[in-house]
Amino acid sequence: MESSDKPVLRLVGGHTGLDLVNTVEPRVPGAVPEKEHLKTPLDLLLWAERAGVVEPEEVSDILSVWHGEQALAAVLGIREAVYAVLLTRMDDERSTAPLQPALEQLSTRYAAAVARAALTPSVDSPTAARLRIGDVAPFAVQDRLAALAVDLLTTENIDDLRACPLDEGGCGWLFVDRSRNHSRRWCSMDDCGARVKARRLTDRRRGRQLPPNSAIVES
Repeated sequence: MESSDKPVLRLVGGHTGLDLVNTVEPRVPGAVPEKEHLKTPLDLLLWAERAGVVEPEEVSDILSVWHGEQALAAVLGIREAVYAVLLTRMDDERSTAPLQPALEQLSTRYAAAVARAALTPSVDSPTAARLRIGDVAPFAVQDRLAALAVDLLTTENIDDLRACPLDEGGCGWLFVDRSRNHSRRWCSMDDCGARVKARRLTDRRRGRQLPPNSAIVES
């Protein structure tokens, strides 16, 4: 299993569940992405390592036993279900859209992950035990991402979620706005924000270079 180029994605969501949603670009509702970053099982595993879903020392063990195509299909299903739920909750015009199919898919994936989980003693924790999800190597990636998806939907305040504005030249990626005054606009000021700012500056400069009567058309 080979990948021609290792995906190098910015992790700007503020939650791994959002970083999973942001593995396509641009993130346009209902559109086929111009760039899909999880094209192959190896793409998925490399991204999972970079995002901290799996540790580097786990990669070879997982790769040797997992059913990659099945894992990829499961993760893409989780990704799109999460996006559907969040898009509906974040968009007033979509607030009446049916969420049940997406929620049922996530519930099924999470239930399967929990069924493969195990209770283990806690170390350096006030609790007696902890539930370890994703320790079964063939299912580790999808189970951990299912758990992270549920965590995202059940712990993050929907009012703190933003989409990088497509209508202003952004990419549509989702992120948690944890800025002090809740004024963060771009997924990354170093990327989309800087690109839009540079384009606006260029447009202003071009406007200043126009001759005074350039808008007048003589008949």
